[in-house]
Amino acid sequence: MTKKKHRFLACAIALATGVSAAPQAACAEDADAVAAEAAMENPIDSDAQVRQEQSVGGGTEGGAVLSGIKESPATSAASLEPSSTMVLPSATGAPVKNIEVQDHESEITGEAPQASIAAERPQTSTQNERTAEWERSRPAEQVVLENMKTLEGQTIVEVLFLGAGETTEPTAKTAASLHAGDTFSVQAVEQDRDAIFRTGYFYDLYPSFEQVPEGVVLTYHLLENPILKDVVLVGNSAESTETLQKLVTVRKGVILNSVELHDNVTAIQEKYREDGYILAKIMDMNMDREGVLTLKINEGILEGYKVKGNQKTKDKVILREMRQKVGEPFNAKLARRSMQRVYNLGFFEDVNIKMNPGVEPNAVVMELDVKEKRTGTFGVGAGYSSRDGVIGMVSVSDTNFRGTGDAVSLTYERSGNEEDAHGYTFSYRHPWLDSKETSLTFRIYNRTYRFDDYDTNGDLKEEYMRKYSGGEITFSRPVSEYSTNYITLRHRKDAYVKHVSNGNMGDRSTAQWADWRNDNFGTTRSIIMEHVTDTRDNIYDPTTGGRVNLSVELAGLLGGDFKFQKYTIEDQRYFKVGRSHVFALRGLYGIGNGEISEFNQYRIGGQSTLRGYRDDQFRGNRAFTGTVEYRFPLMNKVHGALFADWGAVWDTGFVPKNFHSSVGAGFALTTPLGPIRLDYGYGSQGGRVHFSVGTVF
Repeated sequence: MTKKKHRFLACAIALATGVSAAPQAACAEDADAVAAEAAMENPIDSDAQVRQEQSVGGGTEGGAVLSGIKESPATSAASLEPSSTMVLPSATGAPVKNIEVQDHESEITGEAPQASIAAERPQTSTQNERTAEWERSRPAEQVVLENMKTLEGQTIVEVLFLGAGETTEPTAKTAASLHAGDTFSVQAVEQDRDAIFRTGYFYDLYPSFEQVPEGVVLTYHLLENPILKDVVLVGNSAESTETLQKLVTVRKGVILNSVELHDNVTAIQEKYREDGYILAKIMDMNMDREGVLTLKINEGILEGYKVKGNQKTKDKVILREMRQKVGEPFNAKLARRSMQRVYNLGFFEDVNIKMNPGVEPNAVVMELDVKEKRTGTFGVGAGYSSRDGVIGMVSVSDTNFRGTGDAVSLTYERSGNEEDAHGYTFSYRHPWLDSKETSLTFRIYNRTYRFDDYDTNGDLKEEYMRKYSGGEITFSRPVSEYSTNYITLRHRKDAYVKHVSNGNMGDRSTAQWADWRNDNFGTTRSIIMEHVTDTRDNIYDPTTGGRVNLSVELAGLLGGDFKFQKYTIEDQRYFKVGRSHVFALRGLYGIGNGEISEFNQYRIGGQSTLRGYRDDQFRGNRAFTGTVEYRFPLMNKVHGALFADWGAVWDTGFVPKNFHSSVGAGFALTTPLGPIRLDYGYGSQGGRVHFSVGTVF
């Protein structure tokens, strides 16, 4: 970029003050390469597998003016002709360069041509008098070079600077390294010309020489840049004018400094890239006769979407997850977020995004290529026991029902008579009720099953048949990109059906246990309100981000047998270490007040909370749990894990009591049916194996 950055110093002021078509074309070509090179510094993340094949530059709007056309100030003197009107780079038919972005690598083909010599350029009808007079008196560069060669080795008698004003002459003198008494050399003069030009205050310069008996008098002829009156930005919509103007630091009312202008243009580009607008660029710069510099910005438009690879899933199910509208400036961050949302639907094994060139210049069409996976399951199970007789179970579910994105699940089981295990569970979810992403989920259930009740020591208290029936309906709506509000209405009836076998509590179906049954079995009607903020990159296998859930459950407002309140906060955090190792943290704290039955209390124990102990072994009105887990790859689709769990439940006060903890290891296997997790946890009561289908946390 050093070479191209230097060439910008000439092109910036050349285009700002108005030049002929030919050199502008060269500016445009070279500018495209610089814009592309800058965009490569902040491509869409390679993990997002986004590939851009976008032709940049050319077209009716012309190429980006971000770099110059000459290797030294001398070249431009013979090649740039001022004009009172700006000629767009596209008018010259500058060739278009293709840019490919993938895995943080880029290839830019083609080199910006040098500016044409004065004899080859077309003449304009109106010329700026100052620059026109300059070009009439300026010698050809070849003549300057031949003259310098004849003076090699002579002594410099004096160094003069003609054309510089009071404010710029000291700067030019400071930049030059040759002084009276030094030995003249072509290389040293060229270095000084370059250094003077890099001060940014001069449109062009060339040396002349006068031989005297003592040696040679070196004179630098300088043409200052015009005085800047104001800077105007046009074409910006994604970034406010106020924001961009803060990045424009060139001083008004003084001579324009092209070095500072270059830095300002770079800062504007960086601001756009920082905010995800990687296609944005300065298309051209035009300074009028009054000294007003106009910077024209092309932000790069998203022209449309295209979906490939979906056989079952309808296009609208995918496209409604897109985070930006057609016609808006393309944003790489929103493209990456869109891909995350599509993958988090759970319908696809792989999701890729590729950017194709649009019809308009600097516009793109976003292509989504998906690979679908099986979303429907069907299961049948049967067995026999002397106690229950024939046992049967049927389940069917589809998380992408008929390709609409709806989720349906039905499970039915039957064994023995009406007092043995039997029942059904049905759930349905419709994720998009309206354009605001309002979601509806409802569940109905009526199950009777064998329940093993354990005490805090892990000993069986009693085995009995428990029945729960009822339903719940949930509405949700996002309040921001990552936060969603939920409200659930729940109606559930818990019943003690019959005693099955004794534990250390004996038979609790007798009259002496009537109070216990009245306190813990009955109808619960509650309203649950939740606010969830989820920034995980992948909800099935997260590596970064987190999930925070704030919930309040109020029971008894709509009647029922129990009246209580529960307030809970749960936080999950994920930190990527290296390429594919992850630290996962989880914490929960909850407080309950009122008449809370055993089945409404906080429960910990088992794979989802406290491994190494029985499921729901510990119950109380208040709870605290924590987990630290280190996850690492073992082989393809298999990950290992080392973990430590701790937690406590209690009934009064705010400080946790009666802590329990465990450590252990496990592994997770990714299958077409979803993740399978197997853990072994060891706690104060020994070790225990836990198995589950689905994500633990």
